[in-house]
Amino acid sequence: MAVTQLDQAEVIRKARELQRAGIDAACSARQREGILLLRRGMALLDSVHPVAERIRHDWLATRIRLASSIATVGSETSGGVASGLAGLDDVRLLLKAVDEPRLYAELRGQLDHNYGLLLMAVGRNEESTAYFDSSLAHKEAALAMEKDPAPSLDPYLGTLTTRGLAYTRLGDIRRARRDLASAVSLAERNGLRAQAADARRPLGTLELRVGNVPAALRLYEESERIYRSLDLEIPPLLRYERAEALLTAGLAEEAGAHLDEILPVMLEQRSITRDLGGVELFRASAALMTDDLELARTYASSARRRTLRWGCQTCVANATIVGLRADVREALSTNEIPVNLTARALRAANGMPMPRLADQAALARMLAVRVELRKGKRKRAAELLTRIPQPGRLTSVDYRMLRRLCRAELAVAEGDKAKALAEIRAGLTDLDRVRDRMGGLELLSGTALHGRELADLAVKIVLERADAARLFGWTERTRAQSYRYEPVAATDPDLAERVGEVRGLDQAIHQAQHDGHPTAVLRAKHAERLREAHRLGWHTGRWGRPRPISRLAEVAEELGERALVSFVSSDDDLVAIVVTGERCELVRLGSAALAAESARMLNVDLDALAPDQLPAPLVQSVLGSARKQAERLDTQLIRPLERLLGDRGLVVVPTGPLFAVPWGVLPSLRSRPIVVAPSATAWLGAERSTGSPSRKVVLVRGPGLVGTRGELAKLVTHYRTAHTLTGPDATVKSVLQALDGADLAHIAAHGAHEPENALFSRLELADGTLFAHEMAGLAQPPSQVVFASCELALNRIRSGDEVLGFASALLASGSRTVIAPLSRVGDEAATAAMDDYHRGLAEGAGPATALADTVAVDPFRRPFVCLGAG
Repeated sequence: MAVTQLDQAEVIRKARELQRAGIDAACSARQREGILLLRRGMALLDSVHPVAERIRHDWLATRIRLASSIATVGSETSGGVASGLAGLDDVRLLLKAVDEPRLYAELRGQLDHNYGLLLMAVGRNEESTAYFDSSLAHKEAALAMEKDPAPSLDPYLGTLTTRGLAYTRLGDIRRARRDLASAVSLAERNGLRAQAADARRPLGTLELRVGNVPAALRLYEESERIYRSLDLEIPPLLRYERAEALLTAGLAEEAGAHLDEILPVMLEQRSITRDLGGVELFRASAALMTDDLELARTYASSARRRTLRWGCQTCVANATIVGLRADVREALSTNEIPVNLTARALRAANGMPMPRLADQAALARMLAVRVELRKGKRKRAAELLTRIPQPGRLTSVDYRMLRRLCRAELAVAEGDKAKALAEIRAGLTDLDRVRDRMGGLELLSGTALHGRELADLAVKIVLERADAARLFGWTERTRAQSYRYEPVAATDPDLAERVGEVRGLDQAIHQAQHDGHPTAVLRAKHAERLREAHRLGWHTGRWGRPRPISRLAEVAEELGERALVSFVSSDDDLVAIVVTGERCELVRLGSAALAAESARMLNVDLDALAPDQLPAPLVQSVLGSARKQAERLDTQLIRPLERLLGDRGLVVVPTGPLFAVPWGVLPSLRSRPIVVAPSATAWLGAERSTGSPSRKVVLVRGPGLVGTRGELAKLVTHYRTAHTLTGPDATVKSVLQALDGADLAHIAAHGAHEPENALFSRLELADGTLFAHEMAGLAQPPSQVVFASCELALNRIRSGDEVLGFASALLASGSRTVIAPLSRVGDEAATAAMDDYHRGLAEGAGPATALADTVAVDPFRRPFVCLGAG
């Protein structure tokens, strides 16, 4: 039976629907589903042979669209890029039959866009931009012929965004930002909210490339918020890139949580092997950073299998390294060395293609060196170490630190501890140079992981000599490095642009290496931009010059009548370095694990005591337990120091879990002025800072609080000229403006400390979240900040004794003193404590003294500490 023109039109309409559905599936990482839908559409078209001019016109246009899409999507699932480009060349021949100008411009724009996409896939990014230029020109011509161009803007925005991505891969930051920002702006002006969210994601990727992690995360969050408001599915790629940004900043737990949400969706959608393998590799890396070794092994093994099938040699090598690192870390920690572990590492190294995977092969050999040293095979380890090349300009910090660690451990095995310490010192100097180039304090915390084992080894070596002064120097050298950086004003715009280009090119080179693409042109451009940056004065990151490490003599001089107690642990040995006047003594305090457990249990009890109006029997039970833990800590940590401390005020530099101890709760320290600092260097910097010359006082009350309305009313009696922000007035912008240049800020707001990077701790205000890293943008951070009703000083410690929480971020940003609770505090207790504290300040007491008197009234329900200087 003959097919009517009406039937033919219906077939073409269904084919167009299948083409759109296929593209949507491919864009959602469901490439196999996408190609099946596209081929079904082409099969439908093949079933009809239109004769009528109008029908033939529509049939040809639909065929061109389908053929172009099949060539592009098919290259990712079976045919490869060369096959895809050949398919597009065939489509170009079909275009010659299209004689309607607007339609030709539209179809040519799509074809050139797809051609550029495939060139990007094989690293030919420079060539791809020429095709995107042509695509945009044809799409602009098509839009100019539309009566209402707004509905047809979507394809144009897609090409503009993709060209921005190509420029990002080329390290051309200026052009990339221009394209991506234009895409966002154009979409928003035309009410295309989903497209604006689409463009924000690659703009976030660009910010990540240049080291601006907060800006990247904000863009990713904005995209996700828009998708949710439109009831659209969150693209897995968005969450993947957000997880990458979190990992870059050292936020491994949060990154892992995002990846855990992505993986089930990708498995359900049967995403292509490459994408799924990449996500699994990231998940393995996050697990390794959090010491979840079994999970790291599981995902590394799965990622290796998937990427091996895909053929990405770099991904296979990286997955192999993550699995080996998990095995080696477990073996070294348990001292149970599998017989074949060294052989596995060397076999992996020898199987990696050279020179492309030279760094990964060297990492595998370094892991073998560590295993051989632990097995006592010093000569074999030394022989392997000679095969490890020196790092180059673009070699990762991970490689640099592991090489130094191997050399230091070999020196220890050879009995040359002086040489070992020299290697450690050189390694930490390398780490400082990396930090100087990070481009923002938000990344500094993440680098602490790389120096952890070097620092631990240094402390272990020095502690064996029981030399208190030397141990003081090494602990200052290895702990709390973030606090050594002085915030500075924004750099010259030309310099900032060059620095951004250097960082972008760094990442572009690593990406090209990963993909197996040539890097010569990128390296030449990197060298040129680096020379220009140095010529313009680039010598540190935007956080300025590192403060020098404090010397023992200057710390002792600044202490005056006070004493400094710096706690240090190595394995399970806990010691205290006590500095008083001209004396520096070392006191051994027993088990570090025992002290950590007592600190943990004390915090559990204090949290349980926090709620107002608890039943009296429960209060007595929990209070009894809290007193027992406080007594245990006092007996282990403070009483052995009594002959050295006398009744002096204290500066306490904790280590690890001891940062969570509210020292005013311990019986021997009741009513004693105590300042807690992340290091003696950080304390000295805060102590010597002049603070704000103004008398400006700011009182802030965030949303959702129950018991602070009366608290602020009481505080106004102490500070009658205070600038008060409450309710809808307490916005992020208004609070930041008020805090700038303040002498004292009292903040009552919900918030959360970030356990892996202080700069991402946050306060909840009327219009959203205020992140700690935003405080760094203030010209003059508030001299003293008081937190009353949240746990923003609650500390979980990452590698290198980097103290965490909003309070710590404020100190790093330049604030002199922060008062905050270490455990939960009830509304009534907080209100009473703050009234007492501010009365003490008003009467002329210093922060540490006023707080000591305040806490002593009810220590177990007022677990506040004075951080910084007092």
